[in-house]
Amino acid sequence: MKKIILSSAFVIALGFSLTSCRETEKKTDEPSVIVIEKKADDTPKKTEGTLEKAGRAIDNAAKEVKEAGKAVDKAAKEVVGDDN
Repeated sequence: MKKIILSSAFVIALGFSLTSCRETEKKTDEPSVIVIEKKADDTPKKTEGTLEKAGRAIDNAAKEVKEAGKAVDKAAKEVVGDDN
């Protein structure tokens, strides 16, 4: 029993001696923050016109779908005939 208590005390003392209570310097992430801010400032310039391009793409897709619908209607009328 005496050996267990002394061994435990030794392990605890060793643990305390290996860990430090001193305050360590915290490294700031200022360089990365500055980079992020610069990238955020550049983002509007790089994305300028993106919404307009997306809108044009949607309009073009809508026109193509409309034309495809007309082609399907025309083909259906040819198959069935106009006597409905």
